[in-house]
Amino acid sequence: MTNEKAVAEKLLQINAIKLNPQQPFTWASGWKSPIYCDNRKVLSFPFIRDFIKSEMCNVIFERYPDAELLAGVATAGIAWGAMAADQLKLPYIYVRSKPKEHGMGNQIEGYYEAGQKTVVIEDLISTGKSSLEICEVLRKQGLEVIGVVSIFNYGFDVAKEAFEKAGFTFTSLTNYETLISLALEKNIVSADQENILLKWRVDPANWNVN
Repeated sequence: MTNEKAVAEKLLQINAIKLNPQQPFTWASGWKSPIYCDNRKVLSFPFIRDFIKSEMCNVIFERYPDAELLAGVATAGIAWGAMAADQLKLPYIYVRSKPKEHGMGNQIEGYYEAGQKTVVIEDLISTGKSSLEICEVLRKQGLEVIGVVSIFNYGFDVAKEAFEKAGFTFTSLTNYETLISLALEKNIVSADQENILLKWRVDPANWNVN
């Protein structure tokens, strides 16, 4: 399986993940967060990009050997899905959050057939809401979604519960717990900051740095 620590180290190395417990970031949801993850940065670093791609392919090959189709989630998952599909020699499609408002009005781009065993490719999973919405879009089109693979996940209980309830599995190359442990090991954060970071994950919607 994937080397979670090595993946986390690569993300920290290029500042794809930033930790700032004292001056938290604001997510689109309005949540205050001591961490910001931007895996799109990985695309700009060829050797790290290749490493992440290989790790993703290993997970797909080992965890979902019956996969017949990969589906990238627009926009951040499109490139990763395309690269993995190319290496694994699998058909590929990508899925928008909503149908286009012009042309053919497609929400799914690419060729697919009902019944194909499909793995959804994401860059990260937070609450799981957007990933699961894409899974439902694919399922309604007759595809058999057998799992979701992402680069990173925050390890929120709400995401685990949502995936279990919807009947989908997910696998991530690395996760929040591994990342924070590594950050402490490398003196990127102090023990006090580690406590702040771990408390945030317990109740992120109501977390306050003070």
